[in-house]
Amino acid sequence: MAMKRRDFLAGTAILVLSTMKGRATIISGGLPWTPDAGSPPLPVRPGPWHYFTADEGRAVEALADRIIPPDGQTPGGRDAGCAVFIDRQLAGPYGRAEGHYTRPPFMSGTKQQGPQSPDAPAATYRKALAALDRYCQSNYQDKRFADLSEAQQDELLKSIEDGRTKLEGVDGQSFFATVIKDAQEGFFADPLYGGNRDMVGWKMIGYPGARYNYLDWVERHNERFPLPPVSLIGRADWSPKT
Repeated sequence: MAMKRRDFLAGTAILVLSTMKGRATIISGGLPWTPDAGSPPLPVRPGPWHYFTADEGRAVEALADRIIPPDGQTPGGRDAGCAVFIDRQLAGPYGRAEGHYTRPPFMSGTKQQGPQSPDAPAATYRKALAALDRYCQSNYQDKRFADLSEAQQDELLKSIEDGRTKLEGVDGQSFFATVIKDAQEGFFADPLYGGNRDMVGWKMIGYPGARYNYLDWVERHNERFPLPPVSLIGRADWSPKT
């Protein structure tokens, strides 16, 4: 199971990392090296949820740990900060679907046309998490999803993914696919955004991160990069000790 998880995550890492680049703020007003020409995102700081309620946050942490379960070498989705990443994304432009056309008419489209719902991602999460907890409370002795055993959580998520279990008022299959995508992004995004805590995702696959130059290694296939990864906000050991 651990190897399957590791192979699956490594296989999606390149796609996720390239997707995240599209969310970065674009430098404008001069050449890229012009001082203060950009408006980089502020690093995520530890603290309370920005969008989720306490119950929603617990549910997403549990979901993240079932999508990316911990093993002996790598923390799971919860400890890697995937839920924090999703929370901060939903509290920002992604959660509001900024830049997307969100006016009616709304109708079913093809997969290639993307979401056709009147709800932005933040509202979709809120509705789906509430529906998930309602289902669990009705079928698991009034327990919420986060309170189920790992085996029960896995069984339920598999049933939702297969379409055998329906959630009231929401598309459970579509929601679960979205959580998988968002958890993967949180596991491999720059720690600046709140996930990939301590760069655990990058360390797992040997990704060098935001190093200035590693051209000497581009053509050296099947060799482990020997240096630790670097975030956009640097590394903890670079900060002066006080």
